[in-house]
Amino acid sequence: MSTVLTNFDTWKQFLSDRVEQAKSIGLSEDSIAKLAFEIGSFLDEKVDPKNEQQRALKEIWDVGDEEERKTIARLMIKLVQKS
Repeated sequence: MSTVLTNFDTWKQFLSDRVEQAKSIGLSEDSIAKLAFEIGSFLDEKVDPKNEQQRALKEIWDVGDEEERKTIARLMIKLVQKS
């Protein structure tokens, strides 16, 4: 998992793979977004950012309220689906 957290492109691919797995088992977009929000909250509290991109996301996450953080989570899903 350490490689996943140190390289942003690897992180995006990891997240993309998890989103595809969630879809394949029938999770709705809302359910996936809720999970992404929970993962974002966990990472914010427990994981020190390992690169510039993660640090920027953490700073944005930290200044956002709950609704804005949910939007960030949805945007991360869109980002990895587009990639």
